[in-house]
Amino acid sequence: MDYETFIGTVSRRSRVPRDAAEALTRATLETLAERLTGGEADALASRLPKPLRAPLAAPAPEAEGFGLDEFVDRVSRRSGLSPHEARQGVRAELSTLHDAVHDDEFRPVPAQRRPAFGERVEARD
Repeated sequence: MDYETFIGTVSRRSRVPRDAAEALTRATLETLAERLTGGEADALASRLPKPLRAPLAAPAPEAEGFGLDEFVDRVSRRSGLSPHEARQGVRAELSTLHDAVHDDEFRPVPAQRRPAFGERVEARD
Protein backbone atom coordinates (compact mmCIF):
# COMPACT_ATOMS: atom_id res chain seq x y z
CA MET A 1 0.00 0.00 0.00
CA ASP A 2 1.49 3.37 -0.95
CA TYR A 3 1.50 6.45 1.30
CA GLU A 4 -1.41 8.27 -0.38
CA THR A 5 -3.61 5.17 -0.26
CA PHE A 6 -2.71 4.57 3.37
CA ILE A 7 -3.55 8.14 4.46
CA GLY A 8 -6.70 8.19 2.31
CA THR A 9 -7.88 4.95 3.90
CA VAL A 10 -7.22 6.24 7.42
CA SER A 11 -9.05 9.47 6.56
CA ARG A 12 -12.08 7.62 5.24
CA ARG A 13 -12.24 5.09 8.06
CA SER A 14 -11.71 7.63 10.82
CA ARG A 15 -13.95 10.24 9.18
CA VAL A 16 -11.37 13.00 9.58
CA PRO A 17 -9.89 15.28 6.91
CA ARG A 18 -6.68 14.24 5.18
CA ASP A 19 -4.42 16.56 7.21
CA ALA A 20 -5.90 15.22 10.45
CA ALA A 21 -5.42 11.67 9.13
CA GLU A 22 -1.73 12.41 8.62
CA ALA A 23 -1.40 13.70 12.20
CA LEU A 24 -3.39 10.72 13.45
CA THR A 25 -1.19 8.29 11.53
CA ARG A 26 2.02 9.81 12.87
CA ALA A 27 0.68 9.89 16.45
CA THR A 28 -0.58 6.31 16.31
CA LEU A 29 2.66 4.95 14.86
CA GLU A 30 4.75 6.85 17.43
CA THR A 31 2.60 5.47 20.23
CA LEU A 32 2.68 1.97 18.76
CA ALA A 33 6.49 2.19 18.61
CA GLU A 34 6.48 2.70 22.38
CA ARG A 35 4.61 -0.60 22.77
CA LEU A 36 7.00 -2.52 20.50
CA THR A 37 10.54 -3.72 21.00
CA GLY A 38 13.08 -2.13 18.68
CA GLY A 39 13.18 -5.25 16.49
CA GLU A 40 9.40 -5.48 16.20
CA ALA A 41 9.14 -1.79 15.27
CA ASP A 42 11.89 -2.13 12.65
CA ALA A 43 10.26 -5.21 11.12
CA LEU A 44 6.90 -3.49 10.89
CA ALA A 45 8.40 -0.25 9.55
CA SER A 46 10.18 -2.11 6.78
CA ARG A 47 6.80 -3.10 5.30
CA LEU A 48 5.46 0.46 5.15
CA PRO A 49 5.97 3.34 2.71
CA LYS A 50 9.03 5.46 3.55
CA PRO A 51 7.12 8.44 5.05
CA LEU A 52 5.54 6.07 7.61
CA ARG A 53 8.78 4.46 8.78
CA ALA A 54 10.23 7.28 10.89
CA PRO A 55 7.35 7.43 13.40
CA LEU A 56 7.91 3.73 14.12
CA ALA A 57 11.46 4.29 15.33
CA ALA A 58 11.31 2.69 18.76
CA PRO A 59 12.35 5.23 21.41
CA ALA A 60 13.72 2.45 23.66
CA PRO A 61 14.83 -1.13 23.12
CA GLU A 62 12.14 -2.42 25.49
CA ALA A 63 8.40 -2.20 24.92
CA GLU A 64 6.28 -0.19 27.34
CA GLY A 65 3.26 -1.90 28.81
CA PHE A 66 0.22 0.35 28.76
CA GLY A 67 -3.41 -0.27 27.97
CA LEU A 68 -5.85 0.98 25.41
CA ASP A 69 -6.95 4.06 27.36
CA GLU A 70 -3.36 5.27 27.72
CA PHE A 71 -2.72 4.46 24.05
CA VAL A 72 -5.69 6.61 23.02
CA ASP A 73 -4.65 9.41 25.41
CA ARG A 74 -1.18 9.53 23.89
CA VAL A 75 -2.58 9.55 20.36
CA SER A 76 -5.02 12.31 21.30
CA ARG A 77 -2.28 14.50 22.79
CA ARG A 78 0.10 13.94 19.88
CA SER A 79 -2.45 14.39 17.12
CA GLY A 80 -4.50 17.22 18.60
CA LEU A 81 -7.68 15.17 18.12
CA SER A 82 -10.30 14.82 20.83
CA PRO A 83 -10.22 11.58 22.84
CA HIS A 84 -13.34 10.40 20.96
CA GLU A 85 -11.77 11.14 17.56
CA ALA A 86 -8.51 9.53 18.68
CA ARG A 87 -10.32 6.36 19.77
CA GLN A 88 -12.03 6.07 16.37
CA GLY A 89 -8.76 7.00 14.71
CA VAL A 90 -6.77 4.29 16.49
CA ARG A 91 -9.19 1.70 15.16
CA ALA A 92 -8.95 3.15 11.64
CA GLU A 93 -5.16 3.35 11.83
CA LEU A 94 -4.58 -0.15 13.17
CA SER A 95 -6.99 -1.75 10.71
CA THR A 96 -5.28 0.12 7.85
CA LEU A 97 -1.89 -0.96 9.17
CA HIS A 98 -3.15 -4.53 9.29
CA ASP A 99 -4.29 -4.24 5.66
CA ALA A 100 -0.92 -2.80 4.63
CA VAL A 101 1.21 -5.65 5.97
CA HIS A 102 0.89 -9.42 5.88
CA ASP A 103 -0.88 -11.15 8.77
CA ASP A 104 2.33 -12.86 9.92
CA GLU A 105 4.05 -9.46 10.16
CA PHE A 106 1.17 -7.87 12.06
CA ARG A 107 0.67 -10.75 14.47
CA PRO A 108 3.67 -9.90 16.71
CA VAL A 109 2.36 -6.39 17.32
CA PRO A 110 1.72 -6.37 21.09
CA ALA A 111 -1.42 -4.32 20.49
CA GLN A 112 -2.81 -7.40 18.81
CA ARG A 113 -2.12 -9.57 21.88
CA ARG A 114 -4.56 -7.78 24.16
CA PRO A 115 -8.28 -8.26 23.50
CA ALA A 116 -9.06 -4.55 23.84
CA PHE A 117 -6.51 -3.73 21.17
CA GLY A 118 -7.58 -6.66 19.02
CA GLU A 119 -11.08 -5.22 18.91
CA ARG A 120 -9.62 -2.02 17.46
CA VAL A 121 -8.54 -3.82 14.30
CA GLU A 122 -11.64 -5.91 13.85
CA ALA A 123 -13.91 -3.14 12.58
CA ARG A 124 -13.00 -2.09 9.06
CA ASP A 125 -14.78 0.41 6.87
